[in-house]
Amino acid sequence: MTTTAPAADPRALGLAHYAARGVLEHVLARHGVTFEQQIALRAAATADTPQTPDDLVAQVQVTLKTDPAGIRVTLDELLARQLLVADGAHLRATDAGHTLLSVIGTEAAPLTARIWGGIPAADLAATGRVLALVRERADAELAALRK
Repeated sequence: MTTTAPAADPRALGLAHYAARGVLEHVLARHGVTFEQQIALRAAATADTPQTPDDLVAQVQVTLKTDPAGIRVTLDELLARQLLVADGAHLRATDAGHTLLSVIGTEAAPLTARIWGGIPAADLAATGRVLALVRERADAELAALRK
């Protein structure tokens, strides 16, 4: 008996995203960090150059497609927890912020390996191409909607 894999569609993509995000959010919750906080902290921690609050809001908005006002609240939360610090006009991750990201990465790594492990490279490459195209098209549609 031959079975065929289900075709990718918006529902399948959403279910996969939320399942994987749920795993990460479980790890984040152990550290009292939200998904949005982790995204903003990682943007600050991995930036090649110092980032202003506006720079970080723009980066996080590209990633999460959320309201800038909510992102600013997230940055304020990170500042209050001393995971980010103001350095003149810029925000940078503190040592505690870098350590937290490292701990989260270490805890998530075996989970991620079990989720992604064993998927053939050709399947991952094809999926990567499809997801890049979906993102490109969705970004274009969102830009048109915001005009």
